[in-house]
Amino acid sequence: MSSGCCGHDAQFDGVSDAFKRALWIVIAINGAMFIIEMTAGAFAGSKALQADALDFLGDTTTYALSLYVIGMSMRVRATAALLKGFSLAAMGLWVLGSTVYQVLILGIPSATVMGAVGVLALTANLISVFLLMRFKDGDANVRSVWLCSRNDAIGNVAVMGAAAGVYFTGTAWPDLIVAGLMAGLFFWSSAQIITQAMRERQHDLVHAPGK
Repeated sequence: MSSGCCGHDAQFDGVSDAFKRALWIVIAINGAMFIIEMTAGAFAGSKALQADALDFLGDTTTYALSLYVIGMSMRVRATAALLKGFSLAAMGLWVLGSTVYQVLILGIPSATVMGAVGVLALTANLISVFLLMRFKDGDANVRSVWLCSRNDAIGNVAVMGAAAGVYFTGTAWPDLIVAGLMAGLFFWSSAQIITQAMRERQHDLVHAPGK
């Protein structure tokens, strides 16, 4: 968890060549995986795969925004983190809506495609997590990068579990349950990012010159 707001001015703010290099690599990985997984999710009829693909897209945008605001004021970085927090909440709503739609359609996704793409996505995310792990305790902007990477890895393991469930039960329910759990993870991460970003914005307002 993040520290109290009184310690925010000492937190890592991303001004590091190593962090920027890691972000560029992770941006490329996530952008490619979004295309691969969204296509596979549509082909397989899997809402869990499509939800995970959307997370890849969100991460690509998140990392690009994080890279852009590095070195800017705390207020700008915290505002960027707020935008990312709200975007995660929006993704959670999309996942819930598409899950309800899938329940009404009652289509059974392809377990084989889900499992194969899940392994590929997990590999990509483990690489991302490894690259970003040492930067996980920074300010809200930096921390949002770590939370998104962690979500991806958890989501991929969940998708693989959903694939096994679909295979053995012959129903879409394991896929739908996992999609719902991933939506909950989006909401939880969104709340964490927004809470820390609001504290940092308040800290900046209180300690701004002339206050």
